[in-house]
Amino acid sequence: MASENKNGSGGVTDAAAFAADFDVGARNPVGWQGSLIAIIALIWAFGQVLNASPVPALVAAWTGQNWIYITSDVQRVLHLALGLTLATLAYPMFRASPRDRIPWYDWLLIAAGLYATLYLLWNQTAIAGRPGLWTTGDVVASAIGLVAVLLATYRALGLPMVIVAFVFLMYVFFGDSDFFPDAMQWKGASFSKAMGHFWMQTEGVFGLALGVSASMVFLFVLFGSLLEKAGAGNYFIKLAFALMGHLKGGPAKAAVVASAATGLISGSSIANTVTTGTFTIPLMKRVGFPAEKAGAVEVASSTNGQLTPPVMGAAAFLMVEYVGISYLDVVKHAILPALISYIALVYIVHLEACKMGLEGLPRKGPARNLAQKLASFMLGVIVFCVLCLIIYYGLGWLKPLLGAWSLPGMAVLFFAAYMVLLRWAAQFPDLEVDDPNAAFTELPEPGPVAKTGAYYVLPVIVLIWNLMIERLSPGLSAFWATVAMIFIMLTQHPLKAMFRNGTLTHWARGWGEFIDGMIAGSRNMIGIAVATGTAGIIVGTVSLTGAHQVIGEFIEVISGGHLLLMLIFVALFSLVLGMGLPTTATYIVITSLMAPVIVAVGAKSGLIVPLIAVHMFVFYFGIIADDTPPVGLAAFAAAAISKGDPIRTGVIGFSYDIRTAILPFLFIFNTELLLIDVGPAKAVFVFIVALIAMLLFAAATQRYFLTRSRMWENVALLLIAFTLFRPGFWLDMVEDPYVHVDPAQLVELAGAAPDDAQLRVRLEGENFATGRIMATTVALDLGAQSDGDGAARLQKNAGIAFRTEDDGGVYVDNLEFGGDLQQQGIDFDWEVLVVEEEAERMPKEVFYIPALALLALIMWLQTGRARRSAAAMA
Repeated sequence: MASENKNGSGGVTDAAAFAADFDVGARNPVGWQGSLIAIIALIWAFGQVLNASPVPALVAAWTGQNWIYITSDVQRVLHLALGLTLATLAYPMFRASPRDRIPWYDWLLIAAGLYATLYLLWNQTAIAGRPGLWTTGDVVASAIGLVAVLLATYRALGLPMVIVAFVFLMYVFFGDSDFFPDAMQWKGASFSKAMGHFWMQTEGVFGLALGVSASMVFLFVLFGSLLEKAGAGNYFIKLAFALMGHLKGGPAKAAVVASAATGLISGSSIANTVTTGTFTIPLMKRVGFPAEKAGAVEVASSTNGQLTPPVMGAAAFLMVEYVGISYLDVVKHAILPALISYIALVYIVHLEACKMGLEGLPRKGPARNLAQKLASFMLGVIVFCVLCLIIYYGLGWLKPLLGAWSLPGMAVLFFAAYMVLLRWAAQFPDLEVDDPNAAFTELPEPGPVAKTGAYYVLPVIVLIWNLMIERLSPGLSAFWATVAMIFIMLTQHPLKAMFRNGTLTHWARGWGEFIDGMIAGSRNMIGIAVATGTAGIIVGTVSLTGAHQVIGEFIEVISGGHLLLMLIFVALFSLVLGMGLPTTATYIVITSLMAPVIVAVGAKSGLIVPLIAVHMFVFYFGIIADDTPPVGLAAFAAAAISKGDPIRTGVIGFSYDIRTAILPFLFIFNTELLLIDVGPAKAVFVFIVALIAMLLFAAATQRYFLTRSRMWENVALLLIAFTLFRPGFWLDMVEDPYVHVDPAQLVELAGAAPDDAQLRVRLEGENFATGRIMATTVALDLGAQSDGDGAARLQKNAGIAFRTEDDGGVYVDNLEFGGDLQQQGIDFDWEVLVVEEEAERMPKEVFYIPALALLALIMWLQTGRARRSAAAMA
């Protein structure tokens, strides 16, 4: 399964070098220096696995001493210390710096970074005893630490993120200068105060982002690296080509599916591009795709890999802490957008192939008629659905059956399934990594390919089991999945040899892959570790200066308070910022500045926007920014393989991705797409309707549906897609969504509401931060009826109490300090303007009927044109 590549092997080599430069570092010294890098990487990986395991807790229980347990604060310091050390060792400082040895000045920078980080551990007790009263030694260590972090970020991620952090630092020190507009000025901070804030506390570098990187992200990245080294990445690519390579534009469709599969175990757009693009891009060019379009398809597919559960981009783990929900909930909210965007990309590729008249690759075996193809497709769908049902309901049924023995029981089942699948795989030759420059022969058959690596799915099932059934933390879930993966790595080759010839051999191969995977996992983490440290400088600036309020008000003013216009500004801001920043950094910056503002503006206009919807909105655009020209790094990696123009590759890839960018806007206005308050049956319905709408939107923007579309047909398809995505827009124009109730009935309505209900209330009062009168809409949680009467339910669950004045007005009488309502700007003595109850209206799905009727008309017209065109060509 390879192809001819007229450009030679240079493209693949260039792309691999580009990915190495960015993801794991370009320096690979020989001798003891190379061994030192490997040893430090192994120490980092083994230390993270040990700390995530139950071993420290068990040792403490047996001995009564916390000998090997590392607290969260210490873990963050060690995480950054090792990240800074490896960044300095693995990434050259300058373009002309040596790649085969470590120069003298890097040893000085390593010593500086270790001094600044370990200073916090040596003086931990003293620092805790003088909060805010920083000594000269504290300030010097902090300054050295910030410089070390910024230099490591420059090495690993380039100059853009350093510039962004430097701008924020300048705002801290010179916020009162005339350089900044009057509306953005603040009093400024002293050098001592700023250094202590950024380095000595958990408000800056050692803040939440670095904590998530240390406690969760590392283990998921390590899990993905081990899967890749074990052969799972090659297996997913081969399987995608075997299944889809023969279709119209097959290699491009296989690229999308392979990137989605690789996205299951990888959170890096660039690594995904190189891993799958090495094979997919030459084959796409072989069937007729121009170099830039071949690269663009791979770029668009690979960037979306960060959205694919269960191993999502690092920013997804930050959502757990920022939004205050479980990682399982983040996965639930991301699953539909991920599926819809990937299916839409397959469809976009199909339309491109139709427009260019491209076919697929030859497939091994006799040709099959239409009935056989449909039967094979339906069988595949049925098998997939049955496997999903077995995993979901079977695993859910096993938990109560096994009880306290669920984990040992699952370990036994895992081992039994592994032995069966491995014996199955041993009946076929191992999948070799193809040479993309070799002459293409034919596609392999899907059946044998699927069987050779089916056991790679088992660690993913372990991860899902622990997240969904055992409800373990993401870190502990990733630990057990990693243990399962290590077991497979060490035993797969010896056990295959035993099944094939009766001898247990090839142990060294498994150990070699395991060590390589551990080292690769640590090196893949360097960029994330230093990025989250630098992002802490930005977040620390926001908390120190209140910049989010200033910038938020500025964006609100230029958008005129219109939510849609503000979302467009935020999307553009994300794309521009994300040109040179990794997705994680873009996500941290934008959400720190804009997430509360979007929620507040939506509430002012009467739209209650869930916080997770705002964070998913920013996350999505941060992902797309990876192929945003002119600095899209994934586009440069793909262009290195295709030998196309990187700017054109980025532009075309961006045009493919932006066709799915309607989804994040719909997160805000139609939260059903994120499966918020949606049951299983409704989820299936929402998925089908949203998928049809997304495909129609893609067809309209491609100007090709069943045949080339006319202008009015494109407009009609856009209107149909909008109606399917948001039928409530038309219903709101026909009937009011809410009935206004007298505020005097507020407490009575709260008492009569069912369990876990919410009460929509419109309030007005003075915002003490701005001094302006403002009105906003909030949803008050009521909890269970057993909590008491209406007043008790409001006090306990929403943290608010009301009083009624002699004139009949209802006002806020008490408010939970630091609660959600106070953070939204609500304060004492705000007046309740109205209570809003959902009106009884006709189903919004009624508007699907005219939309589908119009779609049927367009399909009928285009089918006739396509038939006449085919007859004319014949």
